Amino acid sequence: MADNPGGPPLYDVMSTLRAVRRLKPDPIPSDVLQRVLQAACWAPTGGNQQPWKVVVVRRPDLKTRLADIYRPEWERYRGGYVKRMEAMEADEHARWGRMLVAGDHLADHMAEAPVILLFCADFKRMAVTDAKLDRISLVGGGSVYPPVQNLMLACVAEGLGCTLTTLHCLREGEVKEALGIPEDWATAAMVPIGYPVLKGHGPINRRGPEAMAYADTFGTPWEG
Repeated sequence: MADNPGGPPLYDVMSTLRAVRRLKPDPIPSDVLQRVLQAACWAPTGGNQQPWKVVVVRRPDLKTRLADIYRPEWERYRGGYVKRMEAMEADEHARWGRMLVAGDHLADHMAEAPVILLFCADFKRMAVTDAKLDRISLVGGGSVYPPVQNLMLACVAEGLGCTLTTLHCLREGEVKEALGIPEDWATAAMVPIGYPVLKGHGPINRRGPEAMAYADTFGTPWEG
């Protein structure tokens, strides 16, 4: 498979991976789609089992079905954010307001995205080392979300917009029926991709190591 030598450096890609929710309906060339799918396949998984698959949805009727499943769940989800926004300062309120507008656009135009990727996983082949702990299991996700992240980073390098959504999980049975996903497989992420309507990916505003890293023991400040 050909690489993408003209793409941006890795750190530039990672530091500009925004959630892009406004997507053009323009088709994605087959070689570009193949490259981003290959990027997902390069990701590490527990025991190198690759216990995941991705359904590449391009049929208009299936995209419409996924959009119909997603839209009402988004409307319920956004209601919680609207309530939280009542107590926000003006700047934060404006930022979240822009996010909700973009989310509304995605919900209204999901079916117009040229490709919707549905990642799913086979629990039987996952290395879930925390399955018996007295808390919600986390480790299994390490065998499906790295492929999702790899694919999304590849989208940045290819000039494609993308965003990771999980609201479909609230109606997983309907998603499985629509796409023919076996009963013993779980869905993990729905990622609509396409060329961005606006600027697409760009600088992100997230806390850095001074807030997120500790030195040697939990709670000990990281000073670099």
